[in-house]
Amino acid sequence: MNIAGGMLGRSEIIGDIMAELDISTETCIVEKEGNVLLVTLNRPEAKNAFNSQMLLGLYKAWRLLDESDDLYCAILTANGDTFCAGMDLKAGADDQHGATEEFMALMAEVPNVHWQALLRDNRPRKPLILAVEGYALAGGTEILQGTDIRVAADNAVFGITEVARGLYPMSGSTIRLRRQIPYCLAAEMLLCGEHISAQQALAFGLVNKVVPAGTTLDAAREYAEKICRNGPLAVKAVVTSLREHQECMSEEEAMLASDELAGPVFASRDAKEGMRAFKEKRAAEFTGS
Repeated sequence: MNIAGGMLGRSEIIGDIMAELDISTETCIVEKEGNVLLVTLNRPEAKNAFNSQMLLGLYKAWRLLDESDDLYCAILTANGDTFCAGMDLKAGADDQHGATEEFMALMAEVPNVHWQALLRDNRPRKPLILAVEGYALAGGTEILQGTDIRVAADNAVFGITEVARGLYPMSGSTIRLRRQIPYCLAAEMLLCGEHISAQQALAFGLVNKVVPAGTTLDAAREYAEKICRNGPLAVKAVVTSLREHQECMSEEEAMLASDELAGPVFASRDAKEGMRAFKEKRAAEFTGS
């Protein structure tokens, strides 16, 4: 399978065996690499614009990540030379974006399934790493804000372009973006609707690293490898605190909430194993318990 970034640099933590899972759809490939879930947007002929099959695959991937104890983090990437051009506007409002019976039936049970797929609602409680090649516009930049660590190719282009189409960015950018980067920069991106380069995104603090085109997946795997070496319970607790203990809470309230997360981590077998491994000068063998 041709995945952006190639297949080099696989570590024993990620594993040499990559298995495609049965929750994959035609436009969203979901694979397991050891303790890492690899999610690949697969609609390159349409610039990876979101359609119902892609949203269905994304939703199932994020729920699997949350529910599986042997999955420690996920990487989101895309096939082709465009990461994602947002929602498929060409499909038209009456087409339901080519909605399938399965997707519509799921939406009847889970009305916000599309927002969960796009990481606006109910984000998985584990780290999400993004690998972006080429254009990531509108929904492509909005889903970025639901991830935790972001790698961009030097040819990447970002933009929240909804206002240029007379639309509103409904995936949470008016809230998240101004919390993740300085207010005036968020206002510039949201109100002007213009494109920004990978280097600008790095300067804004929107991405962690810029790497040569074709190597983003390798760099994302390096981050995943580092995360997978750590205690899964500790990682999940840190992710929860990072996302939930924000400006809306006072420092005192956030500290108390953080202490509640820390208690079970310190009482875990992993914590004891981590200290024992440190004393014995060896790598820890965490079990997530």
